Amino acid sequence: MNLHAVIWEEEGIYVIKEVFTGVTTQGETIEEAIENLREAVELYLEEFPELKEELDRITFVGDFNVQIAKALG
Repeated sequence: MNLHAVIWEEEGIYVIKEVFTGVTTQGETIEEAIENLREAVELYLEEFPELKEELDRITFVGDFNVQIAKALG
């Protein structure tokens, strides 16, 4: 199963969030963050096996960067 995640740096730590489940974790390196996410998602899906079946049917198409204007005020 291939899922989609976003990763960003926050105060010297890499934070990573899987898009479909919302599972979020972190690591001191990008590699550690990815491995932590892999383990966390596996545990999450053990608790929600019906979600795993649903995720197996998702076809990832692509991702986009969308800029939003800063809020006024």
